Parts: sequence; structure tokens; C-alpha cells
Amino acid sequence: MIQKSLPSLFTIGNLMLGMFGILMAFDGKLSMAAILVIIAMLLDGLDGRVARALKCESEFGKELDSLSDVVSFGVAPALIMYLTSLQELNSALGWTVTAIFPVFGALRLARFNVRPGIPGYFVGLPIPAAGGVLATLALFHKDVSAPFMIVATLLLSYLMVSTVKYPNFKKIGLPKKAYVGAPVVIVIAVAVAVVFPEQIAKLIFGLLALYALYGFRQSVGVLTARRQRRRRKRRTEDKVYHSKNG
Repeated sequence: MIQKSLPSLFTIGNLMLGMFGILMAFDGKLSMAAILVIIAMLLDGLDGRVARALKCESEFGKELDSLSDVVSFGVAPALIMYLTSLQELNSALGWTVTAIFPVFGALRLARFNVRPGIPGYFVGLPIPAAGGVLATLALFHKDVSAPFMIVATLLLSYLMVSTVKYPNFKKIGLPKKAYVGAPVVIVIAVAVAVVFPEQIAKLIFGLLALYALYGFRQSVGVLTARRQRRRRKRRTEDKVYHSKNG
């Protein structure tokens, strides 16, 4: 019984960290709020792997995971960004940009739950990665202008609902014995993050931003390829037209 509940405990831990992140953001502890989002990502990555390793995957766990992700990687990062960079803007603009992110994240999760995926890939930027980028990007608010933050938030929102393929790394599994040490790894990660919250958050930002930009580059490449194909098609049609009409 306890074994079957273990993945859900990781998911509930993810949800609680998301809530704690929201509360810390309201208290002005923004670096720690971002760190809690990152640690929630760690738990989110473990729950599915633990469920597969223990062969106790369920629809209940899948739905609980999605609901938790909306809070931890949708609402919490959007709120952190709002409090750091968007709060001083026009209310309508700040509120709209802030709301778009978790809404698009929820759409991304709903699509993930009902559509068959592509083996080895996620379709669209996963919400944990998008939320991690947004939460840690907000820590650069003193060095980055509000318009840039708006563009970044909207871009991440778009990438979540896009059809860009991202590698999912799900095939990188762990033996069952490794999960016994998972709580120890989490405790160590939390301890390091508490001692160096801002430094760790900014380091994680770099890694997650590269992952997000990979998809953006792929998206630009796909659009460029489509335009080139259209141009070639038009040229071919023009040649055929001129050859027929002298």
C-alpha cells in the first residue's frame, strides 16, 4: 500500500512546494521562492519515474500530477515574475501577461493528457521547464527591463502550446534501489539551495534556458523551411505557367 502511494507523495510534495513558493513570493523572499519551484521540478521528475519503476502508474496519479503542475509551474512562477517585474506596469497589461502563462500551461497539460505523444519527445515545452525558466529569470529583474520580461513570458507561453518537439529523457531510467536514496538527494539539494539560493537559481536558469531555446530554434527552423518550400513551389508554378503560355 505504502509502495503504491509513494509516487503520489512525491506529487503532493511538488504541490506543497509550489504553494510555499507562492507564500514566500508574497513575503518578498523571491530567491527562495524560485528555488522551491526548482526543487518541485525535482519531485515532479521523480514521481513518474518512481511510478514506472514500481509499476503503479494510474489515472489518479496522472491527474494529480497535472493539477499540481499548474500550481507549482504555472501560478507560482507567474506570480514571482509579476511581483518582480510586472507589478509596476499598467494593471491590465501586467495582469493579462501574468494570467496568460498559467492558462497556456493548463492548456499544455490538458493536451498532454488526451493526445498520444511522440516516443522520445514532448510536443511543446513542458510546463516544469517553462516554469523553471520564468521563476529564475525573474531574479534578473534588476538587470533586465520590464518589456523584455513581458516578451520572455509570452514566448515561454507560446512554446508550451506549440508543436515544437523537445527531448523528454524518459528512457533514462533508474534502478529501484536508487529510489531509496532519493529522499537523501532531495534533502542535500534543499540544503545547498538554502545556503546559496540566488547562485543556484541563476545556474539552473542557464541550463533550463538552453533547453527552452532549443525548441525556439527548432520552431524558427521549421518556419524558415516552410517559407523556402513555398518559394520553390511558387517558382516551379511560375516556370510551368510561362512555359505553357510562351
